[in-house]
Parts: sequence; structure tokens; C-alpha cells
Amino acid sequence: MIKQLKFIIYTRPFICFVYYFIRLYSWTLRLKIENEKSWRGMLDGNQPVILVTWHQQFFSAIRHFKTYARYHPGLMISRSQDGELISAVARRSGWHTPRGSSSRGGKEAMAEMIAHLNTYGFGAHILDGPTGPIGKVKPGIIKMALQTNAVIVPFYTNADRAWFFNSWDRFMVPKPFAKVRLRFLDPIQICEQENENFEALRQQLEKTMLPGLHR
Repeated sequence: MIKQLKFIIYTRPFICFVYYFIRLYSWTLRLKIENEKSWRGMLDGNQPVILVTWHQQFFSAIRHFKTYARYHPGLMISRSQDGELISAVARRSGWHTPRGSSSRGGKEAMAEMIAHLNTYGFGAHILDGPTGPIGKVKPGIIKMALQTNAVIVPFYTNADRAWFFNSWDRFMVPKPFAKVRLRFLDPIQICEQENENFEALRQQLEKTMLPGLHR
């Protein structure tokens, strides 16, 4: 029974259903975007940009992130079965999705993501995904920024009414018709002279991001 259920979940019709369900559900949310101009102008001026957030908060951004499709954005997603579903939804939203994580295929996916950023100049990254621990910035984002000369743009999402799942990341899903705020922080430039202090850069980004994590 479980195998049959998994087969249904990962079929094309079901993935298509999930995509349109998320789209319709997201349109019930009253979305407010803050400080987007701080980095959109840089992207339009050919400055590479990587948007970053916590794993628990990306659902709230799915609807708005479809508007970035014209920039050919990229996003690394794990090779797990759950990742297959997420990747399919992301691709239908106009995102390129290199597949891999620290446990499987990470080196190849990182190389593909760096090549994509060097070509198109835009992407996003989940800082503590796909399996945590919660609130721990993994070092891949620093490597991507250094090798692509991209600025890092953190963002948070919060809602006046939301469900928090009993998962490792306390995954957040705003309730229907909730007021949702998507707030971008100012761009962070990784300077070449700081290249040798890799761990310090990772810790500084983590310190910047932690205030927006929902515990």
C-alpha cells in the first residue's frame, strides 16, 4: 500500500495537481514585499545575486518567486523523493534545479549551480536544508558567492496566522487569507580579501540570519 501511494505521489498528474494547488492556495495569502528594490537594481545591472533563507520559510515565497522566471533563476534541491516533488514544482515556476545535497550528489550539483550563476547571475539557496540542523548555515553558500562574485541577499517570511509542522525545521505554512510579509535584507558583498577566512564568513551570515528564524 505504501509503495502504491509513493508511486501515485511522484507521477506527473499528481505533481501537476500539487503545483496548481500551491498556486491557488498562495493566492489566498495577502502578501507584502519589503526592500526588494535594494537588490533588483543590482540584478538588472548584471550583478549576480543569490537569495537565501531558512528551510522553514520558503513556502511563503513560492507565489512571488514565480515573477523572477525571466531571470532564469537556479536553486539546488536534494535528490530525495521529496526533493523530486519540490524540484518539479520549482521547474514549473521557471526555476532551474540542480539536484544534490551534502549526503548525495552535492559536489556535482554545486558545480552545476556555480556554472548556472556564472551564466545567468541569479539564484536562491536554502541555508540549512535539506535536513538541518535548524538554523545552521552550511558552507556551500559561501563557496557559491566567492566563485561567482555574487552578493548574498537574505530574506525572511512571517505570517500573522500560520501552522508550524512537527518537523526538524518547524516548517511554516501560512493559514488561508493570512497576512504574509516577505522582507529582504540589504545585499551582503563577500570581499576577495576575506576569502581565507571562510568559517568567519559562514558564522557572520548565520548571525545575520538567526533573528528571522521562527523557533
